[in-house]
Amino acid sequence: MKKLHFILASSLVFTLLFYNEDLGLNWAIFGMVQTALICYFFQEKFTSRLHLILVVASVLSCFAFAWYGDFSSFFAMALSIIFLQFKTQEPKLKLVQALPLVFINGIASLGRIFMFSQYLPKRKVNNGFAKKLIAYFVIPFLFLGLFLIVYSFGSDHFSSLFTGYYLDIDAWQAFVLTALGFFISFTFWNYWIPEVCSEKNDLLDNDFKEEAKTQNQNSFSFLDIDFERRSGEITLFLLNVLLLVFIATYNYEQFFEVVKKSNLSSDTHERVNAVIFSIIMAVGVILFYFKGGFNFDGNAKNLKKLAKIWILLNGILILCAIIKNSEYVSFFGLTYKRLGVYAFLILALIGLVISFIKITKQKTNAFLFNQMIWYFYGTILLCSFVNWGNLITNYNISVNKGVEQRFLRSLNFNHKGYYDYFKLHPEDVEDKYDYKEGNVARVQNETILSRSLYFEFLDTNK
Repeated sequence: MKKLHFILASSLVFTLLFYNEDLGLNWAIFGMVQTALICYFFQEKFTSRLHLILVVASVLSCFAFAWYGDFSSFFAMALSIIFLQFKTQEPKLKLVQALPLVFINGIASLGRIFMFSQYLPKRKVNNGFAKKLIAYFVIPFLFLGLFLIVYSFGSDHFSSLFTGYYLDIDAWQAFVLTALGFFISFTFWNYWIPEVCSEKNDLLDNDFKEEAKTQNQNSFSFLDIDFERRSGEITLFLLNVLLLVFIATYNYEQFFEVVKKSNLSSDTHERVNAVIFSIIMAVGVILFYFKGGFNFDGNAKNLKKLAKIWILLNGILILCAIIKNSEYVSFFGLTYKRLGVYAFLILALIGLVISFIKITKQKTNAFLFNQMIWYFYGTILLCSFVNWGNLITNYNISVNKGVEQRFLRSLNFNHKGYYDYFKLHPEDVEDKYDYKEGNVARVQNETILSRSLYFEFLDTNK
């Protein structure tokens, strides 16, 4: 199949799935169709275990969206299919380029759609074909149409055979969906990769080239290598001392000072924000000093030791922040935001471990980004599989924290736990009118393509 065939087939499927439908199961089916097309027509390009992993991830994320239909599962599904397409069609390009290319193509496709020569097949129409087309189709149907009109005027019954029919189609909706489906399919199957992405792809390698190992260029024109190395040692030594003081004061305030319960929320937010900025700057410092030949500089042993201590201390700071967030959870219960803090801190800890490996194994700065995009993707994928709303509800009920009706009602996919709790504790019901019940009834009355499977298997007999 050619690109045009993929585009037209995907556009048709999109229009059929979304016509007169809300967003729901149709997105999951559309994602499965794209995955199936890649697997069937490009199976000869599946040369590594990574392709199989991405296929499995794409299928599972489609099922996750079919079940929940929320943003996290949609994001996971979109990333999985885009990464599968990217690694199948452009295996040499680094995955870190995929997301910028999606953004670039989303804009570029608005103009590239009208460059017909790039995707329309070039065919030569010979005279014999033209003669057959005119003789066998154009002329017979022209005469048939003329006589049809004449006979229709002469007989009402004959005319009724061809009139009185109409298509119950919303032409405007069909046009918009067809255009949107064509745009999405065009961008997915006929994407454009600027030459600079291929030219600079080597800069994203995990390992240094041999010539780069001996090139130890200074960052500032007014400082030579020895001064810059010593500057880095002094900087990291002072930062380590400063971080030690900060960790000491941070933990004193956290474990020894008496904090009012009302101030715990603001204190936690401030300290977590401080940790976030500290980790970002810590990684920036590592990337600044350990670039190019500095990784292979025999005189940079002290710099490397100080950098490893710096990474270790930042890891301790992250663990302290995790303990602080856990204290916050023990007082007020779980929320989406508090789970998000855990996720970020764990990713930050992974980033520090990768930074440590980068220094130890003498990897490029791009190594950090190449590895972290996989962990970021894995986090999104995990988030799409887990029913976090139900987890929060069950945990909060078990510890009797954060069980206010307004809060529990705002969580997603926790209907059973929500109804079971307030059935046993009617005194905690603040609002008799429950739009959560109305939302379930509304979704279950939708057509199958507009639903989420979660609501299909939800027991409404409360």
